[in-house]
Amino acid sequence: MHGVVVGALIRDGRVLLAHRRPDKRAYPNVWDLPGGLIEVGESELDALTRELDEELGVQIVTDSASHLCRLTAGSSDEPALLSAWLVGDWQGTPVNVAPEEHADIGWFTVEELPPPGHPLLRAALVAAMQSDSG
Repeated sequence: MHGVVVGALIRDGRVLLAHRRPDKRAYPNVWDLPGGLIEVGESELDALTRELDEELGVQIVTDSASHLCRLTAGSSDEPALLSAWLVGDWQGTPVNVAPEEHADIGWFTVEELPPPGHPLLRAALVAAMQSDSG
């Protein structure tokens, strides 16, 4: 089973999501947290740092990251261990620097969240966003 890490950049009650391209093999044409595969020898946090730099052009402040949840995702013949992190601080302005991965990026409030790619991840994200704004 391969590992995948995703990050929830949260600011002012909104979370940044990336719209996966329709031609992606896994979870095509859905809004999802940005991230990707954990490479051999990387920790989850190292992979998160690399992926968010590659996809959004931001450098996360690793001390501001906290683990959100871990779940099994994907198909039964190709499952992945998905690890999601909350990121409270970063340097740079997020932009879509990986158009081959994402058609767009956008900021969403809890009320605006699109349909989930991962229902369990969505539930954890909503709870974290509501506790952050309350």
